Amino acid sequence: MTQVTGTHSTYDAVGNREDLVDMIYFTKQAETPFLSSLTRTAAEGVKHEWQLDELDAASAANAVVEGDEATGDTANITTRPSNYCQIADKVPVVTGTQEAVKKAGRASEMAYQVEYKTLALKRDVEAATLANQARVVGTDTAARRMAGAQAWIVANQNIASDATAATGDGTDAHTDGTARALTEAMFEEVLGECWDSGGNPTTAILGKAQKQVVAGFSGNATRTHDGEGKKITNAVDIYIDPLGSEVRLVPCRQAPTDVVYFFDMDYVKLATLREFTNNEIASTGDYYKRQIIWEGTLQVGNQNAHGIITDLS
Repeated sequence: MTQVTGTHSTYDAVGNREDLVDMIYFTKQAETPFLSSLTRTAAEGVKHEWQLDELDAASAANAVVEGDEATGDTANITTRPSNYCQIADKVPVVTGTQEAVKKAGRASEMAYQVEYKTLALKRDVEAATLANQARVVGTDTAARRMAGAQAWIVANQNIASDATAATGDGTDAHTDGTARALTEAMFEEVLGECWDSGGNPTTAILGKAQKQVVAGFSGNATRTHDGEGKKITNAVDIYIDPLGSEVRLVPCRQAPTDVVYFFDMDYVKLATLREFTNNEIASTGDYYKRQIIWEGTLQVGNQNAHGIITDLS
C-alpha cells in the first residue's frame, strides 16, 4: 500500500492539538495502614514520657492464718520510659510562571504538590514508627529522632542466633543476624510468649514477602476455589494460634522487609506534638514555597503486650 501523492497527514501537520488526559495518576502506595490504626495521644514536650508497671507474680502459696497480723507488701515502683519527638517535613517550591500557565490534571501546581507531598510525608512518618532506629535527643545541628518499634519490642521475640537484640528502652537498635525463612513455629512461639507476658496482640504488621510466606502455612492448606468466578483464594488474613490469639495480618509497604510485628493496639499510640500542618513560607523571589510539617513520636505503652520476629529472609 502506498500513500496518494500530495496527501497531508498527521506526520506533516504542525497545528494538531496534543492529546493529553486531564488527570494525573499515581499508585496507591500512599496507604499507611499502621499509622491509620494507631490511637492518637497528645505530646506536650519534645521528650515524651509515660509510666509502666507490672502485676506481682501469681502465687498459689498466698495463705495466712486466722487472726494473722497483717504485714505490708513491697510497693510497686513504676518505670518511666521516654521517646523523642521527631520533626518531619516536605517543602514544595513552585515558580510563579508554573503556577500561572494552563496545566493538565490540576488547576494549581502548588495545590497539587501540597496534596502529593502530604501523602509522601505520612509514609515517612509510618516508616519511622516501624524503623529499626534508636532515639536521638538532638542538638542545634542534629535532628531529633524517635525510637522505632524494633528498638522497643524485646520481651517476646524470635531472632537469629547471631543477632543482638535491642535493650528495649529505645536507646539502641537491633543488630541483624543471619537471615532465616519465616515459619509457622516462629509465629506460635512469639504469640505464646506474648500470652505468657499477659499480652493479647491483635494486629500483625508485615511486608509483602512475609505475608506471602504466611499464605503457605499448614493451617491454610485448604484453598478456596470459585469455579464459576475462576478465582483461587490463597490468603491468610486472620491467624488464630493454639492459644486462641486472633491476629489480623496487615501487609504494609513501609514495614521492614525482614520483620513481623505483633501489636496489641491498646498499648501503642502515636503521640503528636504538632499535627500535619501546611504553612506558607514568605517568598524572596518569583516563586511560592510551602512547608508541610509534622512532629511527634511513638509511644509503646508496654512492650510485654507486643511481639516481634526479626532477621527474616
